[in-house]
Amino acid sequence: MIPLIGTVRELTWLKTELVAEIADVNKERGTAFVAPMGTMIEIPRAALTADKIALEAEFFSFGTNDLTQMGFGFSRDDAGSFLPEYVAKKILDDDPFQSLDTEGIGELVRIATEKGRAARPGLKVGVCGEHGGDPRSVVFFHQVGLDYVSCSPYRVPIAMLAAAQAALD
Repeated sequence: MIPLIGTVRELTWLKTELVAEIADVNKERGTAFVAPMGTMIEIPRAALTADKIALEAEFFSFGTNDLTQMGFGFSRDDAGSFLPEYVAKKILDDDPFQSLDTEGIGELVRIATEKGRAARPGLKVGVCGEHGGDPRSVVFFHQVGLDYVSCSPYRVPIAMLAAAQAALD
């Protein structure tokens, strides 16, 4: 999984480098290791050009913490100093690093999923990060058709329950 790509050419170049390195290691060790090549969608530009990126990527995993940071222009390091006040004053409904902003960042997820699968039917798409363990975010990910969520181990039971409830609804 190649992180933080912004253009399909960047992914193509990195993928070529990785495939060559894997071939070298396989030759050196006498192995036949093969790995699917995919990318993290963490940059808004990548989400908006997902149809082109999907031509090179065998799967997408949304890095929603970085996508939130770049989409809002918030630094996670500094956000703790003002986000509680934004929530208290109803500037934001929730801390967008805890529960996905479905209206903005979620729209990027939806667009990228749709464009990616239009270009590569059957594209596996998921999310990795803390949003994968937030019940409201899990429901949204189910609604837009993601294949999986991942999160911190302590959030797995909550994510499983939320995924099951979303599937039943």
